[in-house]
Order: sequence, then structure tokens, then C-alpha cells
Amino acid sequence: MSKVSVLLDAGPIVHQAAGLHRYAAQLALHLGRHQRERLDLHLFHNDHSGHQLPAALQAVPHATRPMGQYAWRLSALAHHYLRSRRYERLLPATDLYHATEHLLPCLSRRTVLTVHDLIFRHLPRAHTWKNRAFLNAAMPLFTRRADAIIAVSPQTKRDLEAIYRVNPDKITVIPEGVAERFQPVPPDHPESRCLRARYGAYLLMVGTLEPRKNHAATLRAMAQLRAQGHGVKLVVAGGAGWKFSSVRALVTQLNLTSQVDFAGYVPDALLPALYSNALALIQPSLYEGFGFPVLEAMACGAPVVVSNRSSLPELAAGNALVADPDDVPALAHAILRLMTQPALRAELQSQGLRHARQFTWRETSRRTADLYLSLM
Repeated sequence: MSKVSVLLDAGPIVHQAAGLHRYAAQLALHLGRHQRERLDLHLFHNDHSGHQLPAALQAVPHATRPMGQYAWRLSALAHHYLRSRRYERLLPATDLYHATEHLLPCLSRRTVLTVHDLIFRHLPRAHTWKNRAFLNAAMPLFTRRADAIIAVSPQTKRDLEAIYRVNPDKITVIPEGVAERFQPVPPDHPESRCLRARYGAYLLMVGTLEPRKNHAATLRAMAQLRAQGHGVKLVVAGGAGWKFSSVRALVTQLNLTSQVDFAGYVPDALLPALYSNALALIQPSLYEGFGFPVLEAMACGAPVVVSNRSSLPELAAGNALVADPDDVPALAHAILRLMTQPALRAELQSQGLRHARQFTWRETSRRTADLYLSLM
């Protein structure tokens, strides 16, 4: 069997954080590690910041073009309108190009587009007007021109069919994985002891600080629990996003300053201990295309409370408590159940560990390579 040569967009690896970075980096790493007999992997990214590929990917053949982020995005879109395949000459020659975020250049070769979510359509206020304008113009073109589309969840597949009328046969659902480092950290580990000494019992939220994550509902639920005599801390881990000042103000307004710790961006190496020692992960998002923290927490043995919207209920698959993200009393009740029912916590921990083991990056890379080969 002849190999297929693939040029994978590594832009999210060097320019992004959180979910987009994790997807592109883990996919590239595991394609190179487990699919070498079937494909030759090459990486590409626009170079405007001096950021480098991580050490684990430095040996993979890669190319760059000196181009700012706006210039890269707008020129890729303009070339689709002009039907210009100039980028075919500017990018390294391969059989196939894989766009790992929502940015697909106009090319003659076969193309795969990964669509993570269509949040900009469901929650326009969750995006800047510039990003919203770009995606509204670009996504109809990109989804039509791609030879195949990877949706990271059944929810995203349904959205593509409903919003852009994409032929379902063109869409392959390939869930993302959980990195091997996400495993339970023992209670006697130094990091565990440090976290318990610092926070005691704590709830955890992980993700970029932005309105879509719905931190406000968790804060209001905590205030209700405190009024009932149930105090608990909340650790908020995540890099600064936008439109978050109102949430910080809400902490003061609800008199929760002593109960809430904004930990900022937490390096991946420290996340397993943070998950493992949490009373529960709270993910009441208004919309998610996938939801990495849910599986990462489960893999570390933490029980989870999720929103009943978008991809989260199907991702949790009955292994978490579910609440309406707009129903603060329901969210508070779910949290209280985990605080006061040790048997329920133990049951969800056991179920979550088993469930998370089904999501591996090796399997994601295998199914992605299968899709590449099916296009040749």
C-alpha cells in the first residue's frame, strides 16, 4: 500500500491555546507516532510571532510562511472568492491538506477540514464582531470546497447539516482524545497535599475565561449553597478571554471573594493533580463543540456536572450529573448532591474512569488516517 503525504496545518499549535492547540498538537504527535506506515506527515504554519513548534514535533518536516494572522486568514478567504490556487505553489507539495481549524486555503489537492463547533452561529455574542464576520463569510465556502469534513462530535455534524446543508456523507465524526498524562494523582502525592492545604475541598472550572463558559451560573449556585449553610471553594483555571470583567464583579457582588480563586492559565503538567483533587468539575457551558475538561476530569477520577446543551450530554453519556445551565437552583442541587452523597461521587468516579478510557488520541489518529486514505 502506497503512503499518502499530508500537509497538516500546525497554526493552532504555535498560535492558539486551549482546545484548538490541544487538537492539532495531539493529532500531529499521534499521526507521526502511530501512522508512519500509512502516511508521510508534514506540518505548516504562518509565521508572525516567532513561536516554535514544541520539541516533540521539531523532527517532523515543517514549513512556514512569513505572514500575519489577519493577512493569512483574509488572503485564504479572498483566494476562494477569486478561485485562485496560488497557495498550491506556495505550500509544500503533498497529496492532501488538512485544515485543523476553521481556515482552508483554496487548493487543487484533496482537502480535509476539521470543524470544532459553530458557536458563532448559536451564540454570536460569544465572538468578536471581526471573527463573526470572517466566519460568516468563510464557513459556507470552506465547508462546500473541502473534500471531506471531520466533525469532532455528533452535535457539530448535526449543526453542519442544519446550517450549511452539508451532505452527511461528506462528514465523518471523529471524537478527540484524552492525553495519557490525565490519570488519577494519588492523595499522598506532593501536588495533592499542596492543593488540599491551599484550597481544602474545592469545585473546579477549566477553560478560557469567556461568557460562553457560564461561570456566572456556578457563582450564583455557590451563593445559594452558602445561604443554605454549605460553603465550598471554587478554583477557576483558564487563560484570560474576553468580556469577563462582569464575572469578576459578580464575585464581589455575591460576597464570594474568599471562596473563589482565579488560578489563571494552568500548565498541562499541573492539570491532572488539579482535576484529581477536585470535589467535582463544573461545566455549565452554554455551548461546546466537544468539551475536553469533561473527559480529562473523568480520566483523573473527578466527578462531573455538565450542562444539558450542545455536545456535553452526549459526551458525558450518562456518566455525569446534568443540569440546565440557565437553572441556577438545579445546578446548585447537582453540586450539593456531590458534596453530600459519597456513594454517588464514588459511582460517578468509577463510571467516568471507564468512560474516558474510550477516548484515545491513538484511535483519533487511526480514524483520521483512514479518512485520508479514503480520499486517494
